[in-house]
Order: sequence, then C-alpha cells, then structure tokens
Amino acid sequence: ETSDIINLNNNLPGVFTLNQNYPNPFNPSTTISFSIPEEEFVSLKVFNSLGEEVAELISETKPAGNYSVSCNASELSTGVYLYKFSTGSFTQVKKMIYIK
Repeated sequence: ETSDIINLNNNLPGVFTLNQNYPNPFNPSTTISFSIPEEEFVSLKVFNSLGEEVAELISETKPAGNYSVSCNASELSTGVYLYKFSTGSFTQVKKMIYIK
C-alpha cells in the first residue's frame, strides 16, 4: 500500500485546489493535499518522467472537503515524478522530486 487518505477538517472549500507536495524533495514519503468543493470522483496518480503511471493513490468518489494523502515511494527510483489530480471538471499536474 502506498497511501493513506486523511480528511483534514470539516470546513468546506469553495474551489478545487491541489497543493504542492511536502516535503519536496522527499525521501521516501511525502504528503499531497487537495480540496474539493463538492462530492466528486477523484483520481490522483503518479507518473515517472517518461509519462508512465507508477502509482494510483486515489480512485474513488469523495465528499466535499480537504484531504491529505501520504505517498510512499520507497520502491521507486530516484528522480522527478509528476502527480496528476483529476475530477470531473478539474485537472492539475505538479512536479515532485524523490531523492534516495
């Protein structure tokens, strides 16, 4: 298992937000947080620098809220990775760096 999802609080956000992972660079785990203003199907995937999917952290319907996902990359190689957050109406990609 590569992730745990935590609902951060009950304050409902007004917009979709994907935050930069922390810490970045990281070794071997990092936290990715995001907000969704309404119930949505949420997908959060990690890709290597060649665009190949290396992890699927979330693929499920979530109620509105603020969330934090832990990503453990201990089985991945050192390098630059992209994480892609998608809902029905919002998509964003950010970069993270894994250093062993």
